[in-house]
Amino acid sequence: MSKNEFFCDCTCVHEDAVQEVNKKMLSAELFCRLSDFFKALGDPTRTKIVWALDQRELCVCDLANVLGMTKSAVSHQLAVLRSAAFVKCRRDGKTVYYSLDDDHVKKLLEAGFDHVTE
Repeated sequence: MSKNEFFCDCTCVHEDAVQEVNKKMLSAELFCRLSDFFKALGDPTRTKIVWALDQRELCVCDLANVLGMTKSAVSHQLAVLRSAAFVKCRRDGKTVYYSLDDDHVKKLLEAGFDHVTE
């Protein structure tokens, strides 16, 4: 494709299309929340953590071992993932286990991998 193939040559606005999309437009706050959600996967370490938790529930020590990182570094990344609702945790005695927050996260991750491996 040449550079010019990316630009529209028409000068008219398709009012019906614009109105249809504008009627369905979501709030700025919702777009910010969605953007923040996707930003959480913008770091390869966090993506690896989410992938590992897609395999099974793990504690911080397990994740640190899988990733070859310190527990502190993993905990920092988990905090980001928790705030974006990618992961949840549960306590069993002194151990805190992490897992994917819900099935939506699992589907999103798997769809992303399907997309990039086609």
